[in-house]
Amino acid sequence: MIRQILVPLDGSALAESVLPAAAALAEGFGARVTLLHIVEERPPGTIHGQPHLTDGDRAQAYLEEVARRPSFRDRVVDAHVHLPQAGDVAESVVDHARELGAGLVVLSTHGKSGLRGFLFGSIAMRALQRGTTPILLVNPTAAGEAPPFVCRKILVPLDGTAAHEPALPIASTLGRAWRAFLHLEIVVPTVGTLSGDEVVTGVLMPTAKRALLDLAERGAQEYVRRLAETLTAEGVPTTSHVSRGEPATSLVDAANRVEADLVVMASHAKGALDAFWSGSLTPKVIEKLGRPLLLVRAKEDADR
Repeated sequence: MIRQILVPLDGSALAESVLPAAAALAEGFGARVTLLHIVEERPPGTIHGQPHLTDGDRAQAYLEEVARRPSFRDRVVDAHVHLPQAGDVAESVVDHARELGAGLVVLSTHGKSGLRGFLFGSIAMRALQRGTTPILLVNPTAAGEAPPFVCRKILVPLDGTAAHEPALPIASTLGRAWRAFLHLEIVVPTVGTLSGDEVVTGVLMPTAKRALLDLAERGAQEYVRRLAETLTAEGVPTTSHVSRGEPATSLVDAANRVEADLVVMASHAKGALDAFWSGSLTPKVIEKLGRPLLLVRAKEDADR
């Protein structure tokens, strides 16, 4: 169960797009919320055209105003400004999450224009690389507004190995709290959508490779079927499906097909969402998801 939620804010309206999600999650779990502003060593003058908070007193007043907003109602909301100035924002986020025992960090992707710089190789991915706390990424609307948070259907991409199963506990916890349905999805490539070293094998031995992929599909179907049956028996209604194609594109298709409100997946946190296991889950694909994405550390990373 999530008891503490950490919400880093920089004072911009785009960063505030996470607030409905943070408030809804706090209400659903009965969790405490900590609003955090990190004063940077060399801050930009503006953030998305708005003045950047560089003064501790102003930042504290801002966070306290946010904490009083109606969306948090009767929740316990703390406001904390990190001083002295921090040279590494991601490291500071990780440190605060660890100190608070936060079960979740909620971050904004900062919209279309800032998506590449913010998500890939920046705060969210570096925080996931250095810490173990799950990170929820929320996209502002096209107009830069805060989207409402709903959680009726949750998509959990898997790969058939234990490495990506850490996504299941938090997905099932959310499913119970929101009485949501889970959908497990595995994507098995076709010969034409292989990547990396497997491309050579597919070209030289297409028939053999096709047979291996067909065998992998049957194994994947049995794997997700058993997981779905177990979760359903535990009180979380769960369906499963195995699709064929390019992983990143198939993920977007699956999210649209099941009308997922949230995607929960494990990442090796090596950058670019660990290339979504074999291909590249580009910023464009994240944009196309058009829904919140909750990232947890993959098993071999979390065990380190």
